[in-house]
Parts: sequence; C-alpha cells; structure tokens
Amino acid sequence: MTISSSLNNWRWLPALAVALLVGTSRPATAQQSAGFGFEFRPVAKVVQGNDTLRQAWAGGLNSPQFSNLDLNADQQPDLVVFDRISHRVLPFLSVATATGRAWQFAPEYATLFPQGLRNWVLLRDYDCDGRPDLFTADERGSNIRVFRNEPDAQGRPGFRLITNTLSYASGNFGNINIAAGAYNMPAIEDVDGDGRLDVVVTEFDSSTPSLYLYRNTSTAACGGLSFALASDYWGGVRVCGFSCGGFTFAPDQCRPAPARPNHTTGYNLTVFDVDGDGRPDLLTGRTNCPEVTVLRNEGTAQLARFTAAGLNAPAPFNGQAPQVPSLPAAYPADVNFDGRPDLLLAPNLFDNRDNNDTVDTRNTVQLYSNTGAATGPKLAREPAGFLHPDMLDAGEQAAPTFADLDGDGLPDMLVGSLNRPDAGGPFRAALSYYRNVGTRQKPVFKLIEADYLGMSRRKLAALRPVLADLNEDGQPDLLYSSFSLRGGGGGTISYVLNTAAAGQPAAFNLEAAVELPNLPPQRYTMPAVADVDGDGHPDLLLGVTGASTAFPGGPLRYYRNTGTGALSQRFRLENNDYGQLRNSDGSLPGFLSPVVADFDRDGRPDLLTADTEGSLRFFADLRAQPAAFAGRSNVLFNPLNQQLEAARWGGTFDMRLVPAAADVNGDGVPELFLGQETGGISSFVGRGGLLTSAPAALAGPEVRLFPNPATAQVTVEATEPIRLMVFDLLGRTVRPQTLPARVHQVSVSGLAAGIYLVRCQSAAGIVSLQRLAVKE
Repeated sequence: MTISSSLNNWRWLPALAVALLVGTSRPATAQQSAGFGFEFRPVAKVVQGNDTLRQAWAGGLNSPQFSNLDLNADQQPDLVVFDRISHRVLPFLSVATATGRAWQFAPEYATLFPQGLRNWVLLRDYDCDGRPDLFTADERGSNIRVFRNEPDAQGRPGFRLITNTLSYASGNFGNINIAAGAYNMPAIEDVDGDGRLDVVVTEFDSSTPSLYLYRNTSTAACGGLSFALASDYWGGVRVCGFSCGGFTFAPDQCRPAPARPNHTTGYNLTVFDVDGDGRPDLLTGRTNCPEVTVLRNEGTAQLARFTAAGLNAPAPFNGQAPQVPSLPAAYPADVNFDGRPDLLLAPNLFDNRDNNDTVDTRNTVQLYSNTGAATGPKLAREPAGFLHPDMLDAGEQAAPTFADLDGDGLPDMLVGSLNRPDAGGPFRAALSYYRNVGTRQKPVFKLIEADYLGMSRRKLAALRPVLADLNEDGQPDLLYSSFSLRGGGGGTISYVLNTAAAGQPAAFNLEAAVELPNLPPQRYTMPAVADVDGDGHPDLLLGVTGASTAFPGGPLRYYRNTGTGALSQRFRLENNDYGQLRNSDGSLPGFLSPVVADFDRDGRPDLLTADTEGSLRFFADLRAQPAAFAGRSNVLFNPLNQQLEAARWGGTFDMRLVPAAADVNGDGVPELFLGQETGGISSFVGRGGLLTSAPAALAGPEVRLFPNPATAQVTVEATEPIRLMVFDLLGRTVRPQTLPARVHQVSVSGLAAGIYLVRCQSAAGIVSLQRLAVKE
C-alpha cells in the first residue's frame, strides 16, 4: 500500500495524530500498546485572577461529601470526598509543606474503595479500632450498607462488606431494615454519648416526617452494629413540607387533612455539637431549599429536645440560617489540620437536572473552622470557602479543546461548559478561554474570558467545542455540537472558520457559523476531528447516545471528508456503527465521546473513548483495527500498585466525560485531558509505548538527515527527488510541503525542542518517515 496523494498543510489539529506510515510491513506494537497507559499528573499551572490553583486538575465538585481517613498510613488524617452527582471518590492527602500542612489531590487512592458507591458515603468507626469504617447506601439507595475497614499489609485502608442491610431488632417481627430512603442522608454518630454509633433517619413515607433514632444496643465494651428503635419522634420535632424552614414542635401540627401524601424529596441530617455544650444538635437541609437549619438541643444527650427558640440560635448562626444553593448538608471533618472537627456545608444534589440545571455548583462549599479548645467547638466561617477555589471548575459538563489561539506558538485552552456567565443570570453554555502565558516546556493557562465570543448569548446547552483546521489553511477553526435552550428540537453541529492571517490571533464570527447537514439531530453528540483514512483530509468521528429509526447505528459514527466541494458538504457518512463498540452486556455505551491522537508514540493514530459509566477504552492503531474494534479499559496507571487499572473517575446514568489530546508541555507527546460532568478537567501523561518508525512496503529513496539533532537548520538529502513536510507528534504541520528536490535545507528555528517527523514522498508516491530531533 502506498499513499499517492500529498497531505495538505494542517497546523493546529489536536485530535489528529501523526499516522502517516505506509506499507504492509508494520512494526509489532501489540506488546508495547498492551503496556501503555495514562497516569494522572498536573501538567500545567492554571491561573484565575491573581490565584494559581493548587488543585487545578482535580476535576471539579458538584455535590461533595466529606470524611476523614488516614489513607497512606502516616498517622495523619487525610480527606475523602465523595461527589454524589458523579459517584466519584476524590482522595486528598495531608502533606507537609514549608508553611505547615496542605491538601494534595491523590486519585490513586480511590482504588482502595468499593466499586458502585451511590448516594452518600460517611466514614465512621463502628468497632472502635481507630479506623473509620464505611457506611453508604445500598444499590437501590434505600437501605444502609456497611464496609469494615481492614487495612492491607502497608496499613492502607481496605473495605470488606459486613452487611448489605443495616437492621434493628423489633420484638416479634425480628430484624427490620433501617430504611433511610433513596434521597435522604442519615446521621451516623454517637447521639447519646455512650461511645457507640447510633443512626438517625428521616421518616421514610411521610411528607411531614419526624426523626427516627435507632440506638446502638451492642453489649460489647465498644462498638457493634446492633440497633433498636429508641424513638420515632426524636427531639420532639417534625419537618413541615410546606416551607423550607418549616418545623413543628408538636405532634401532627403540620399534617394536612384528610391524608398526607408520600414525600419524594430528600432530607439530609447531621448530628453535631454546634455550641460546645456537650449535647448533640441537629443540622438539616431539604430538596429545593437553600437553608441549612440548625436546631439547638435544649434537652440532654440521652433525651434530646428541640424547640422553636433554638431554631438557628447557636453561634455563629445567631438566628440566621446559612445558605447553600440547594439540598444542603453538613459534615464534621478536620480540614485545617488541628485535630478538631470543623464544619463543612455543601449542596447534596443527586441530579441537577431536577433543578433544571439551575444550581450553580461552583465554589459552593462553606467552611466553619473550629477554633474551640477541648471544652467544645467554637465555629467561625471562612469566607474563601474550601477546595473549590483551588480547582478549575467551569460549572458543569466541561469539554476542553486546545490550539494556538493568540498566535504565539503555544497551545491555549478552550473549555465548553454549562454555567452562569453573568452573576445571577440564566444558565447556558459558554466558552472559557485560558491563554497559555507560560513557555513551551512550562505551560501556564490563565483565564482570560469566561464567555469567549459571547457564546452564552446563543442560549445553547451541551456545548462540545473542537479546535481543528477544517478548511486546511493552517489555522485552527472552531467546530462545536450543542442544542438550543429556546425550545424543542435536536442537537446540531456547526463550525466557524478562522479568518485570521497566519501567526495572528484567531478571528471567529459566530454570526457566520455554518451548520453541518446530514448529521443525526441528536442531543449530546460528541465530535472529534481526525484523519481516519490517511488521505490527508480531516474527517469527523461522532459519538452519540442511542439510535432511532431515522438514524440507526451504533454509538460511534464515521463521516469521511471527500476533500472536494463546499466544506459543509464534504462530510459523508461512511459507517454508522464504526468499530461496533458495545458494553460487556451487549448494550450501547452512553454519551460516548472520542478523541484520536498518537498516544503510544508509535507513529500511528490511536482512538480513546469515554462513556457515561466512566469507562475509558483505548484502541491502539486506529487504522489497523478490525471491523469490531479490539480495545482495553485498563488504561490508567496506579502508582500504588504499579498496575494499569480501569478508570475510577465516576460514572452515572447521564454523566458526560469528554477527552481531549494536546502536547502542552513541549515533550513531543500528547497529554490526555478529561473534561467532567462536575465542571472540572483532569490531566494525564502517557506511560509506556515507544516512538518507532516503520519501513515502507515498497523500496523508496534513501533519505539522510544531518545534523540530527538540529538547532537551526537541517539538511535532508535523498537519492532521488522528494517532497517533504515536517510534523510534530500530534500531526500538526510545522513546515509546509516543498517542491520536489534531492536536497532540502529546512529551518528549524522557532521550533520547540522535541521530536518531529519528516514525511518524505517520492515521485512514485512512496512515503517514508524520518525522525528529527530539535534541541535548544
């Protein structure tokens, strides 16, 4: 096989790999691809305003829950965050710094936790061995599961399922499950001060629920999981469902007549001694309400009593309920490293769609530091919040893409997301522009515009941008999928050409956007641009969710670029079930999102997909794949066990993960970026794989490069006239195609240090590749 058509001059095509090798003879890459994977690493600094984000690439938060746990067996309490919307565990280590201690995102520790965690996660020590155990909802969400913390040989936590259904003894009826309710979060604390964990839940089948206290009746000296119903009206309080702050302190007072409906809202409960008087107080929040209501206990630890006078009365609230966007919850956890439990407030949304995606989940965590002595807590609110201000978080549905937008030769970053660009304004899709103000080897992305091009004025949702050279003029154009918020209808894919001259800042006019025809009008489509067939023209891969009679097929569609005619008409459906991608049970992956790049450095394009279950799948050498693609999901390297594992980056029914590829640190190898439903982005570097070249199928001219490495100029000498082009390892043209000649003088001035590929094509159309090293 030979390639007779010459490649056009691509300049910025981040999803296009250097896959120009030809011939039927290929190097063996199965083993090196099998050992290839990605490792989380913060590959660039991120600056917003005057702040350099310390946890920039952690991935954002929507509905975080907080617990302490020593993860690395250093006798320091670390922090475990469980995000309810994404069902994701985010571990943070307590690490020593020059000025004290700080939190460090350490996603490798997520592998220590059970799979399939749902709704809520609380770490509490039930057996008094000094190691917090794991309490969580069962698969259906209603009952309480318990995992005992049994550490491994290194002292790191491990969790063994003790019970799928926490229950209580009920006389003649035997053991009955403690039903927390699918939308509720119980309080699991020592309520009565006897050293054993008790459980407080909201009445499950009532619109005006009271609180049920299940007292721990274990007879052991400490610990155990034996319970009895101690009260079905704990504290003498009932929640009134008619107003956010509504409570009654007398039986049946707010029960509507003639009958009360079953509630479908959620209630969060936390038992914590807010005022330091030794009696457990109650903090609670509910669906569609912003208030965290604090009820001061005016009784005793053994017999709690809540009254109207104690409503939000304790300091520092002093009659004013703290505000969190919706369904707030409170979490005691030590987050300032002083050994005393602080108080964190955060939304505990289980699905922002139930709020019509109107809850702004950015920087919503409130921190009340505990400055009290041993006698009891003394809380003071920290205005800066917690963790969120240190993360890149664009709202929801983050979708990154990279290209040189300002003409300085460095890759910049655009992030599509759903957020509120104007404070207090409506939610809609927008583009955030992060300009690379660093260097080729040390990138720094600085937020320049939160509403680049005024995209929010178009009132769109599910924005997935891709920067790629669509018209092959050497400049990055903007392609994006979306759907309109102005009414019904399906999704569209449009493009805007970059009208700037070479080397100048990109110029896009959204009014000149062109919608691509003949594409399925489905929402949440995920496009990627890549030269799939190797003819030198950028093709389109489209990830979709589901199929219809009008648009049958699989989750990945391939639209070939014919290379002729109007640009909007060049993309023709070549395969509506490209790769025949399926889940293990034969179902179609949901919200599939593709990206193409030479990740494993073998000179050929690879495909990586992400889907709604949080699965990442890697398909080496895209063009050599069989009709039913053969890939693997163990693609993330875990430094704890030195193994490749499946992704643990969350996964829910409607979660969207959006991968992108770009070489941002100038090492000649594309990094992987993963946009997340929670509004943040995580960055990864490749591990394993080798940079190789392949012999051509037919004998072509011998080619020699010297000097190699080169600093200013390289001479390319062949035994017969050749045309040549120079590419970086993302497939971007850094030196355009030349006229045929036997000797070429190629300037490398201005190129970043790294590895490049020189594509040499003979008059007979035989193509070979030569590696060129450029050094400073």
